[in-house]
Amino acid sequence: METLIIISLIIAGLLMFIVEVFLIPGISIAGIASAISFIYAIYYAFAHSGVQIGFITIGVVAITVLCVVIWFMKSKTVDRLALNKTLDYKPDPLKGLDIKEGDSGISLTRLTLIGKAEIKGHIIEVQSSDGFIDEKTPIQVSRIIDGTVYVQPLKQ
Repeated sequence: METLIIISLIIAGLLMFIVEVFLIPGISIAGIASAISFIYAIYYAFAHSGVQIGFITIGVVAITVLCVVIWFMKSKTVDRLALNKTLDYKPDPLKGLDIKEGDSGISLTRLTLIGKAEIKGHIIEVQSSDGFIDEKTPIQVSRIIDGTVYVQPLKQ
């Protein structure tokens, strides 16, 4: 009877371990239940069947857990769970705005290097090319690099 209890505890622990590894990765109730089942099977084997059966139970638990881990690694489940795509999208904030060098506008916020400006009726984020620019100051686009609009105060 003791052998049947030990075997059923090991099988229950193994099933919970498989659920933990394949279905619910991370530390969850299945993993904790699996550990408790394995520990109790080992304890029960030592307490009711003797030292030799206890050590055999430890070996069986270790080998079965190792086999499940190897099976998990060879089953390519990790590859199916992994993110394999890369993002190659770069947003273009100036798409369709037709803003070019020399266009003029007005700063809406204080440009402490970066701020908002209105150019050709569009409110966009701009970067000051030479220092701070106060709000409501007339500005001119000095250059555009990689979607960043650089402005300077309009020289009159």
